[in-house]
Amino acid sequence: MNQILQPSIGNRILKILKVSFVVSVIFFQACQPKQIEQNKVKSVEFQFEEQSIAQIQQGYQSGTFTVRELVQAYLDRIQAIDKNGPQLNSIIQLNPDAIQIADELDKELKAGKLRGPLHGIPIILKDNIDTHDKMPTTAGSRALKNSFPLADSYLAKQLRDAGAVIIGKANLSEWANFRGQMSTSGWSGLGGQTKNPYDLSRNPCGSSSGSAVAVSANLTMLAIGTETDGSIVCPSHINGIVGIKPTVGLVSRIGVIPISFTQDTPGPMARTVTDAAICLGALVGVDSADLKTLASNGKYYTDYTQFLNKNGLKGRRIGFYKGYTGLNFKVDSTMNQAVKFLKSQGAEVIEIETISVEKIDPYEFEVMLFEYKDGLNKYFKSLGADAKIKNLEDLIAFNESDSVELDYFDQRYLELALGKGDLSSEAYKIALAKMKKGSAEDGIDRVMNENKLDAIIAPTGCPAWKTDLINGDSYQFGSSSPAAQAGYPNITVPMGFIEGLPVGISFFGRAWSEPVLIEIAYAYEQGTHFRQKPIFQTSN
Repeated sequence: MNQILQPSIGNRILKILKVSFVVSVIFFQACQPKQIEQNKVKSVEFQFEEQSIAQIQQGYQSGTFTVRELVQAYLDRIQAIDKNGPQLNSIIQLNPDAIQIADELDKELKAGKLRGPLHGIPIILKDNIDTHDKMPTTAGSRALKNSFPLADSYLAKQLRDAGAVIIGKANLSEWANFRGQMSTSGWSGLGGQTKNPYDLSRNPCGSSSGSAVAVSANLTMLAIGTETDGSIVCPSHINGIVGIKPTVGLVSRIGVIPISFTQDTPGPMARTVTDAAICLGALVGVDSADLKTLASNGKYYTDYTQFLNKNGLKGRRIGFYKGYTGLNFKVDSTMNQAVKFLKSQGAEVIEIETISVEKIDPYEFEVMLFEYKDGLNKYFKSLGADAKIKNLEDLIAFNESDSVELDYFDQRYLELALGKGDLSSEAYKIALAKMKKGSAEDGIDRVMNENKLDAIIAPTGCPAWKTDLINGDSYQFGSSSPAAQAGYPNITVPMGFIEGLPVGISFFGRAWSEPVLIEIAYAYEQGTHFRQKPIFQTSN
């Protein structure tokens, strides 16, 4: 979930003005990926490659293929690409009941029952999301290798009710990249290292590493990631897909291994804004067991596809946050092209130099440590009396005795969390108040009100770095923190390529502004179409 600490359904066709078309073509050509020729791996033929949810549903309705045939094709693809061939290592475990579930959904289709747009759609869950089935929920840790939750997470049940087929769990940065110093994103003691499908020698970012890679490499239609600060948007942008980090409270966190009650949220990851919007609609709703979701009452939609508008940029006032300018001139150039495109589509772009009036990262870190201890101990308790790990002390002791867990990086953050008091601590209350006020009231809300903005944009981050288990992540920057600290929504969409590596643009804004952000992100996506499938190469 945490990346800050780790250098961690509309089909309306609109005519585009000639000048806009020219700008789009120039932008598209400027950002095309340069091919890497070394050690090229041939792509495996796949009938459903890059297909959308709408195309799959059309195939079901026409009888072209069955749910069983689709699910089996994805399982075969995982065997060929993830376990063999390029060995992406994005899937930590497969659901042994996937075919049986597919057969049941086929029977429903034959009987004329369609649960909705996710009926028969394969999906992968990050392996910190509980499922009550034959798959353990591990957070990538060998300590939870045989940990079987006593119930589905709230969102897993929602997905099953919607007809989605949970075909497996995704590898991740262990403990959502909040275990220790000098970690390597995409590595877990249980699952090993996930690879970037665009360049197998480079990092997939994290902590929702496997979720992003599985979607990008066409190992699944959809995936669910989780984010505390950057863990949906960073791997999405680095792996050339769309990621939605919702407002905290829009999606229930019950049954998700926690870091921060204040900042944690699951969210959809997909190849298109449309598919991500469809998935988001299935995840929302008030869960009485998650107090954060109570605030979403009357603010969520079960159908976000109504906000897919190709003309959604016209008349919008968008703030361009310049806080990450000058850190990577190649990203700057790509971002400048994106700004030109936004303007060509009728948006007014206003440069924003600062968002928070003071530095609030130290407050965020303090809040996370307090809430991590509280949240993990509550989660371990939910596993029942027979659970091997019963508290944070047990986890730390296990790691110290294990032959693998501490090979590459330590557990400093677990140890720091253990030393914190409970949530009645004055230090915690002060840090929480300062972070919330600084990031929201004096941060995003202030900037958007003063400039009358509909959204804020920034480059999502830097291109993928070389994976290095010895030195850890060589992470340049990421723009996730303003929205993450405020608990506000953030959507990343492919923005182009730098030396063959995808980079994304982030659209973020006020609480519960998903409809506006989806409209803007969709209009950008439809005018640029930068998503390209990976071809599993390796550079020197």
